[in-house]
Amino acid sequence: MLSDQTIAILGIGNMGRALLGGLMHGHDVDPAQVRVTRRNTAALDALAAEFPGIVTTTDNTEAARGADIVILAVKPQTVSTVIDDIREDLASETLVISILAGITTEALREALGQDVPVVRAMPNTPALVDEGATALAGGRYAEDVHVGRARAIFEAVGTVEVLPEDMMDAVTGLSGSGPAYVYMIIEALTDGGVKQGLPRPQALRLAAQTVFGAAKLVLDTGRHPAILRDEVTTPGGTAIAAVANLEDHGLRTMLINAVATATARSAELSRLNHK
Repeated sequence: MLSDQTIAILGIGNMGRALLGGLMHGHDVDPAQVRVTRRNTAALDALAAEFPGIVTTTDNTEAARGADIVILAVKPQTVSTVIDDIREDLASETLVISILAGITTEALREALGQDVPVVRAMPNTPALVDEGATALAGGRYAEDVHVGRARAIFEAVGTVEVLPEDMMDAVTGLSGSGPAYVYMIIEALTDGGVKQGLPRPQALRLAAQTVFGAAKLVLDTGRHPAILRDEVTTPGGTAIAAVANLEDHGLRTMLINAVATATARSAELSRLNHK
């Protein structure tokens, strides 16, 4: 699906770097088909050394010209400048993939000034280790083939769900912001272990592996988390005592409210960016 596509990644920071690695390692893509941009020339030189054959440039216009797929991986505050750079050089059939939080496909289409297919993506940072969770939403002119190409790119760095665009704020609140919640849980579990006398390095490794392993068990078995939890909570045992304490202190409610708060903030930013 991507072997004959010329791909430009504009603004290759951490997430763009993850996507580049996925393209190089997960697809039959010739490095010469990939163009990347960044203002930092030293960072571009490092990328060129790591991925021999890719085209590196500080010029967004040059990178986007003639590309089949353009991935907008720039910071939201610089997107207006980047769009000004590339607007006149996009072909009508160019697929634009945006990982810009809070910017709708329709806002991008209007800014680009033509009816190009736009696919909005909300990845999260575990994509940096090929364990990302990404949601995709196709814009007005994005057909199944366009969404399929976007899916192929992001599946190289994790799992993908295709959803209606009006659900993207909820995705931002759950999986987009979710790693922050999980890091806090890992940190708290580590501190709990240290409080009980465990050395911090071992406590951290045990906490992180416990979270990773529990998540993998949910994904690999497809079983409901409540069922898996019940299998750990033997009558009168340690786990059920701890679960009761967590329920008393509102852990479940706090996490539900965290997702709701982040979702509301994402919706607010979307309205601001659409103006």
